Amino acid sequence: MKNRNKINDNPSGIADILKRTGGFIKKNYKLILLCIIGFGAVSALNFFNVATSQTIASFTLDDFEIDQIADRTIYANKSIPADEDNPVSIEAGEKIIRKGFPITAESYAKLKKMAESPVYLDYRAFSNSELYLLILACIWFLLFAFLPFGRKIQMREIVLQVVFFLCVYAVAAFGSKTQMFSSPYALPVIIPAALCVLLEAILYGQLSAVLFSVLLAFGVFNASQWGIVPFLYTLFSCIAAANIVRRIEKRIDMVIASMVLAMLDMVFMILLTVIFNETFASMPKILGGVAFNGFISGILALGFLTPLELLLNTASVFRLMDLSDLNNPLMRKMMLTASGTYAHSLMVAQLAESACREIGANPLMARVGAYYHDIGKMDQSEYFVENQTGVNKHDEINPSLSVAVIKSHVKKGIEKAYQLHLPQQIIDIIAEHHGNSVIAYFYNEAKEKDPNVNPEDFAYNGIPPSTRESAVVMLADTVEAACRTLDNPSATRLDKFIQGLFSAKVEHKQLDNSDLTFRDVSKIKEAFVQLLAGYYHNRIEYPNQKNPDAGTQKGAKDVKLGEKTLNEVKNNG
Repeated sequence: MKNRNKINDNPSGIADILKRTGGFIKKNYKLILLCIIGFGAVSALNFFNVATSQTIASFTLDDFEIDQIADRTIYANKSIPADEDNPVSIEAGEKIIRKGFPITAESYAKLKKMAESPVYLDYRAFSNSELYLLILACIWFLLFAFLPFGRKIQMREIVLQVVFFLCVYAVAAFGSKTQMFSSPYALPVIIPAALCVLLEAILYGQLSAVLFSVLLAFGVFNASQWGIVPFLYTLFSCIAAANIVRRIEKRIDMVIASMVLAMLDMVFMILLTVIFNETFASMPKILGGVAFNGFISGILALGFLTPLELLLNTASVFRLMDLSDLNNPLMRKMMLTASGTYAHSLMVAQLAESACREIGANPLMARVGAYYHDIGKMDQSEYFVENQTGVNKHDEINPSLSVAVIKSHVKKGIEKAYQLHLPQQIIDIIAEHHGNSVIAYFYNEAKEKDPNVNPEDFAYNGIPPSTRESAVVMLADTVEAACRTLDNPSATRLDKFIQGLFSAKVEHKQLDNSDLTFRDVSKIKEAFVQLLAGYYHNRIEYPNQKNPDAGTQKGAKDVKLGEKTLNEVKNNG
């Protein structure tokens, strides 16, 4: 009573719960709607699966025999007239078998008629399957709504998973009704689960693929009339497929992965045959079938990959490898029109890739993101210091206009990225690599003229990095640009200098949304120091090496002599 009174006396608590629930639904309404649609689609498949299955009261016809003592009472829920194949008739409400009494030949014939009749639907079996699938859908939603994937879960990924699940469920459900694949050991030969998981792993990563593997296996478990062998085989094969493609970098590696998966599938089937004490009489054909399934899954995955990459615009390993080619037209144009930005981007890419390897993030993603993070500078490259050769354009304009030009490179970069159809993860890096930090140089310059100047007018319009890769690119971009101004960049000085830059980012809350830990930040700093210390190390002066600024008169004389020699050569043909 006390607790009830407290709830009634605290309407603000209930309002807060309702507000949070409403906020959660508003945030995840697309995922919730997609789960409902997916559940409806698989329910339709489940209805046809149960309607075409020979089950009575959720038990298969094989569970009943003539003269067997019935352990349950079964009533007919519909009237079924006699026909030529089965001349017995059934009346609605009729008691077909009675618990504790033997099953007669007539009762068995009526059970068989109920199981085979399209009019009869085993509502109990259908309800059991529906409840099972509903629980599976809820688990699916909770996994992808709450687990920390280290990236944004896009709706296109969930749509793809739903399509794959429906395909696998349909093949498992209706394939088991054919004579050729009715055996629980033969059914896995035609289930395309490994193909779906291979595509999921390459397009969206290993963690997502492993979770999807478990969901697929439980779907096959229901579709195959609770067959334990198809369930275990699907689970083992899919998890193996997700792990095999974890470190592939070239498309040719998919062929090797296909052969490895084929061998593993045969091993899994042999183990299941031994565990369940099944005869090996038909095993050669089944082993050949599962080996072919594993191999063709990898080959088909390679074929479907390119159109899916373009359709879903994903940052798969193969897509990123293609984008990392510095000979592509955009990077070649940057090298010619903004050579300083090009060199800066290459160095940022090395720093970001090295740091991501240390913290377990995606180094390829960071490298490609760093290559493209400043593509917005190409249209007005002369306004950025790394491209200037003595003349500073900002000396001719006021700080407010300078800031507008500097800030615009992020917006222009995003526009170019969309035009190039770059993956969303790369576009996010471009948009977030400055966060919403203040452009300190021009802000301080403007503050000297007007102490009341608003710092927000001199801040980037972006948002702080939302992924670890994006945060690492931001840090690498800041460090690479700032370290160019450092005198005598020894390892000790670099360490202190970079620590100050990192502390400023933390203080201005630029890393709050990136999931970086203090340990990660420490490892990133060490990776930056090690690479930059090697890059800026002092070089010895070679013997007879002369200062190019010394001896101007002698240099001029050498030029004249060179011109004279050249004229003599021309005159002499």
